[in-house]
Amino acid sequence: MATPKLSPVSPARRDDTPRAQPPAALRVQDASAAEAYEQYLRLPELSALREPGRFPGWAGEALLTPALQALELTFRLASLALSDPRGYASRRELARRLECLAARELELAAALCEGGGDRGAPLAELSASAGVLPRERSASEVWQLPGSAAAVVCRPSEASLLPRLAAWDKSETLAARITYAIEGQMQGCAFTLGLGEPNLAGKPVLEYDRVVRPHELHALKPKPAPEPGSGYRNRENETLFAMYQILESWLCAASQLLARLNERIEAKSWAEAASDCWILERVWKLLADVEDLHLLMDPDDFLRLKSQLAIRAAPGSDASFCFRSRALLHIANTTRDLKKRVPWVLGVEVDPNGGPRVQEAAMRLYHSRRRGEGEEAGKVELLQAFQAVEAAVRRFFFAYRQLVAAVMGTAEASGNRALFVPAEGMDPLAQMFLEPHYYPSLDAAKTFLADYWVQKMAGTSAPSRQS
Repeated sequence: MATPKLSPVSPARRDDTPRAQPPAALRVQDASAAEAYEQYLRLPELSALREPGRFPGWAGEALLTPALQALELTFRLASLALSDPRGYASRRELARRLECLAARELELAAALCEGGGDRGAPLAELSASAGVLPRERSASEVWQLPGSAAAVVCRPSEASLLPRLAAWDKSETLAARITYAIEGQMQGCAFTLGLGEPNLAGKPVLEYDRVVRPHELHALKPKPAPEPGSGYRNRENETLFAMYQILESWLCAASQLLARLNERIEAKSWAEAASDCWILERVWKLLADVEDLHLLMDPDDFLRLKSQLAIRAAPGSDASFCFRSRALLHIANTTRDLKKRVPWVLGVEVDPNGGPRVQEAAMRLYHSRRRGEGEEAGKVELLQAFQAVEAAVRRFFFAYRQLVAAVMGTAEASGNRALFVPAEGMDPLAQMFLEPHYYPSLDAAKTFLADYWVQKMAGTSAPSRQS
């Protein structure tokens, strides 16, 4: 393979060790605000419902449990939206957004299952009851598979809200679309969810009620907080509460996904690690979709609730509500730390003198004719996924800043500096955008590889012009 020649006007960049002081990790500055956020959302109780170890032998328990709980909370949010009696509420658009959100959640849950999360899952075989309908399960159905003489019993969830939404005239269309989405997304998994989907393949059904625990989950509702004096009950309180419980559930799943991703990188399972990385990118996009639901809240009711809940860190500061989440900051920092994995993936060590060793290894990999074979299989895809995740993280924080301006006003967005302790007192969101790229060596390798191909094409086209 011809070694790419670097452009004479483009000096070689140093390895992934930055020249300047690396940006400090994001951290919560006001611990009391973070504590109030956790108590408001009842996060300690929510975390207790997904305690790992309840199903020994299930590899995907820690990943799928919070993901499915987020899906169940989406059903609750849909129920709240469609039962809202306010004449000015955005019921129809919110229902559409929640249908799309549920479809994306199902897509991610199925991807987690297909990635090895279905091994050892607690399943209820359809034919385990030999076609006998139990008295205590009134929702069970007896039906027969095509080409089989044996009757089977389909046992849907008794506690999930989705079957109830399917029986309600206001939400039956929404529920029907979600159940068909379950049927389609779970095609590649070893089981289905048992939420009323057709299950035409007759696959085993997940013990959904044991895994998700819908009764206990829906009991974690916001504590009644009528306004002093007027006793006004703000409907947006329940909406905000459900939204952030969904967000925190997906942050918990993302934390477990990052742990599995690092394990697979350590084991040099490049293709599986790339798959996890692409899922992580979609999780960041999903988090942005959850935040966007703020736009469908009534401005007057939301700002009234904001004032009632005192969503500010301290006098004189303008702290954003979302960034009180310790889980969000942990995921952001852990995602940024993926850049330290690049030398390991490329099989080189960072040059202590700052030479372009990592960059040159990346260029060799990108330009190699055997980059998809043997030990190199999956490496390019993983490096691409790294940079895709970085783009998704930056997009999330940029979109959040615009969201704050749209929902709370530009004064809130411009004064958003109370929750972190960034270098030199910089606005934390501005710090996210202005800090260097996570992967400078990969960026340089692509720049110089593009320059190589420009020169290569220019050299081959010159003889043809002369002839």
